[in-house]
Amino acid sequence: MVDVKHPSARQASTRVRALAGAASLVLGLGACSAGSAADGPAPIVTSFYPIQFATQQIVAGTVPVTVLTRPGAEPHDLELAPQDIGGMTKARLVVYADGFQPAVDEAVGLVDAAKVLDVAGSAKLLPASEGDHEGESAEEHAEHGAEDGHDHGADDPHFWLDPSRYAAVAEAISARLSESDPAHAATYAKNTAVFVEKLSQLDDEMRVGLSRCRTKQLVTSHAAFGYLAARYGFDQRGITGVSPEAEPSAATLKAVAELVASSGATTIYQETLVEPHFAETVAGSTGARVATLDPIEGITDASAGADYFEVMRSNLVTLRDGQGCS
Repeated sequence: MVDVKHPSARQASTRVRALAGAASLVLGLGACSAGSAADGPAPIVTSFYPIQFATQQIVAGTVPVTVLTRPGAEPHDLELAPQDIGGMTKARLVVYADGFQPAVDEAVGLVDAAKVLDVAGSAKLLPASEGDHEGESAEEHAEHGAEDGHDHGADDPHFWLDPSRYAAVAEAISARLSESDPAHAATYAKNTAVFVEKLSQLDDEMRVGLSRCRTKQLVTSHAAFGYLAARYGFDQRGITGVSPEAEPSAATLKAVAELVASSGATTIYQETLVEPHFAETVAGSTGARVATLDPIEGITDASAGADYFEVMRSNLVTLRDGQGCS
């Protein structure tokens, strides 16, 4: 699995090695109290919200579930504290998606491999869209791909925006939990079936609601919506690549503006955790409007819903309006 490249990836290995020593100290200090009657069962540690949410639906309170990425934080930029790494090493299971959060990718190397689940394989990740530099020459394409943080070898990690891929990940989590905790296997299987059915219903709603849309070009602030676009018949064009931190070149902004004009797109989609400047720049130069499309990397008070399902249905309303669906 190839990691998504962005600035924090370059410091991840050094940072995690330094934190590993501090984590050892945290664990050592906590060892004297380990096993006390006040201690509860070891939690399942998840890397960010979509994995946390799926795991919570499966265990339904039978096991505590924690998350490394705090609400409102950009998950790509996660930095782990010593206590985070200490918690990972003591967890019942660590569930993450390789290639999305460099700090987590590095830290799982400190955890017993038998207690780590990488769900990226179950999600069947695809390479990030090559369409994100459409309209450039070959030279510009290579140059601006590097400038914008668009790694043409990287996989797109945003699997949960396709409910069918999300369901496959949930089933993988359930299978691992059932294997390690057979006493609760029947409960996990039942809860997973309910969750997968809810995802299937959502998928049906999305498919019907987006089946007849005037505009098929989906222009977003960063390329987080490739799976959603592919599932429901759109062609995504991110102003930046899969990393939201990247800054697009002038040539990229020009190419996106030209695409907006030629495709008849009327809406540029910004995100909840990303600075809207570049979306507003393209909108201002084309006469398009800006709307918010949530990649659901975390839930905050600013989210248009209290959980994954509510925000996805809010996204459906936003897309129907922005893409001119009937």
